[in-house]
Amino acid sequence: RFFSVAANASVIPSTPIKMKAFNGSETEDINTSQLFTDKKVVVFGVPGAFTPVCSNQHVPGFIEKAHSLASLGIDTIACVSVNDHFVMKAWAEKLNTGPQVLMVSDPTAEFTKSIGMDVDLTAGGLGVRSTRYAMVVDNGTVKQVMKEDSPGALDASSVDAVLAKLK
Repeated sequence: RFFSVAANASVIPSTPIKMKAFNGSETEDINTSQLFTDKKVVVFGVPGAFTPVCSNQHVPGFIEKAHSLASLGIDTIACVSVNDHFVMKAWAEKLNTGPQVLMVSDPTAEFTKSIGMDVDLTAGGLGVRSTRYAMVVDNGTVKQVMKEDSPGALDASSVDAVLAKLK
């Protein structure tokens, strides 16, 4: 792991971790430098695309309140999931994320593992996935970390919790 997000003020180093991002119109390669440098970013991780809490509450909350986040200085909202980019694109289209939420695939969980947010959900048939979390990252420095105690919970990492931390 290249850093731990357990402590605020951790710096996300520029790494060659390759992920794919769907920005509402096209899929592109992206790395941590492109995602975090010179931007204030809310990144939130979800256990899986098309799963109930993620699809019905977590992502829709960020879509709905994207303008509120922007008014507080957030440049990018990124949803990271351990899924391939085809799944993330289909999920973005199903949820109608548009350009408000950048849907980022982390197919090998490389980024997720590197920040210590991986969880083994093999018992539930999902394999290694991301725990549910949200982070506020300012120019590559983690300012806030909000992590759920279980994959089905949505309190600490909800859009409302993030908004409360930003105000």
